[in-house]
Amino acid sequence: MDMSLVMAALALQSGKLQTEVATTILKSNADAEKSAVQTLLGAGSQGASSSANVAAGIGGNLDVRA
Repeated sequence: MDMSLVMAALALQSGKLQTEVATTILKSNADAEKSAVQTLLGAGSQGASSSANVAAGIGGNLDVRA
């Protein structure tokens, strides 16, 4: 086999590996961002209506009449 073909095959394999690593990292970053947004919105593993860590009277009805 010609050496240039061998080098081209190795370059293709290297490019494929780099693409797979980049895809894995992007997915990991997207999952981390999703987790951060859910935490900020209060929709973590306990659900959106959890108020276990707040004082009494917090999260009740709000009177918006001015």
